[in-house]
Amino acid sequence: MTPLAPRNRLLSVIDAFAGRRLVVAGDYVLDRFLYGHPKRVSREAPVLILRFWKEEHLPGGAGNTAANVRSLGGIPVPVGAVGRDDAGRTLLEVLRERGIDTDGLLAAPGYGTPTKTRILAGAPHGIKQQVVRYDRESSLPENPAVAARIADALERSAANADAAILSDYGYGAVPQDATAILRGRLPSGAPILVDSRHGLAGFAGADALTPNEEELEEWIGRPLGDSAEELETAARALQSAVAVRIVLVTRGSKGMALFQDGASPVTIPVHGTDQVADVTGTNTEVSEDRAPVRDGVSSGVSELVSESAPEEPGFPLELDTGGRASSSCRSPTS
Repeated sequence: MTPLAPRNRLLSVIDAFAGRRLVVAGDYVLDRFLYGHPKRVSREAPVLILRFWKEEHLPGGAGNTAANVRSLGGIPVPVGAVGRDDAGRTLLEVLRERGIDTDGLLAAPGYGTPTKTRILAGAPHGIKQQVVRYDRESSLPENPAVAARIADALERSAANADAAILSDYGYGAVPQDATAILRGRLPSGAPILVDSRHGLAGFAGADALTPNEEELEEWIGRPLGDSAEELETAARALQSAVAVRIVLVTRGSKGMALFQDGASPVTIPVHGTDQVADVTGTNTEVSEDRAPVRDGVSSGVSELVSESAPEEPGFPLELDTGGRASSSCRSPTS
């Protein structure tokens, strides 16, 4: 596979995010982190007892994407739903703390805000590692009024956006006709970028898909193993079936693989060690401290392949109409 573009090219793509408006529509999740210091082994069961240290709340799912767009200097425009619960209120608060407008997030009746809680342990001055995670999940209830309000918010937000990102975790906040709605309202040439957990085939009309390797295997119906040829065959099949220009496959410690029309595959290796000790969401982040790199890479996909790509005054990461972004600098959701 072809190597990645030079470092200065990657940095210029990331810099070009400044001031760009990106619709970030999808399933908004609250990520909770509970930290503790090991105290002793319990007498009740062979488990550690932790002395509580602190708790953090961070935006997950589509919120993670919005936070990372913001961290890169872009202007995320969230569209989706939260529950009328403590988790929903906390999620709105942490988004606002990052300067993200939450007017497009509907407080939906009967919906519990998806919340993913990670418990991490370690010595007071040592690295904290994840011990266990538990999830509180619910699907957005079928409600025509709620669906209509989300679709309306999607239309309104797309009218003056430079691109749109759909972050589909299967909780029901992404309309089935989301790509059609966006295509009808976005300015001409604005890319639509999709990260979908189990619905890759449902986004015809998008410009780029970013499945992880497991999701690609689920779609193709067979394991891919370590074969680069099998990986390319599956990715090209997905490109053809959904009629997208770009497929960016995240591969955990193996980095990423980029497939685009009319070009050789591009490998994007991890930075630093590939011995991952605590993977907390490789599809959304590749690795938790490298999210800005993934955002720059996946949103400017075709510009990274060629140093001679033309500079246009419109969306800075022109793909012929493609690109993609995702993740926050800390909290992934998978």
